[in-house]
Amino acid sequence: MLGHGAAGGVGTTDLVAATAVANQAGIAVALVEQPYVVAGRRSPAPAKQLDAAWKTVVDELRSDALEGLPLIVGGRSAGARVACRTAAEVDAIAVLCLAFPVHPPGKGDDPTKSRMPELDAVAVPVLVVQGESDPFGTPTAAPGRTVARVPGNHSLPNGDAVAAAVAEWLPAVVPAA
Repeated sequence: MLGHGAAGGVGTTDLVAATAVANQAGIAVALVEQPYVVAGRRSPAPAKQLDAAWKTVVDELRSDALEGLPLIVGGRSAGARVACRTAAEVDAIAVLCLAFPVHPPGKGDDPTKSRMPELDAVAVPVLVVQGESDPFGTPTAAPGRTVARVPGNHSLPNGDAVAAAVAEWLPAVVPAA
């Protein structure tokens, strides 16, 4: 299950590339648009509302199409943050973060602006695919967390590089299911 970034939409190059890799591996992908995007608004809702909407979708899918199946959650940017914050609650087996926003641009020196606690709290395997020149920063690798740096910035425009990183990581997490 993959979610979009704050700018909205599930048609970004990185989400499309990750979805294609998963589908080629025989993994179904649910692309989830947050309610604010569906309603035509541009500004994301507060984190608690985003997380609640995400968990509602997981519950609905688990009661139908995904019943009994292992779940990998993820998304791009703000969607990656939602996936990290909710991974334990939805019993995810892994998390895929595309362009995880470590901090707002220009705020890397301010520890109060860091989003690393959200990423650090994830207790299942994590792949972070990050653009080499992402102004939102780059997380470090850690036990259970792989960081793949690819050409580009926060928009991750190189779908082939994103696909390669996801294709390398997926086989390591899917058999654990």
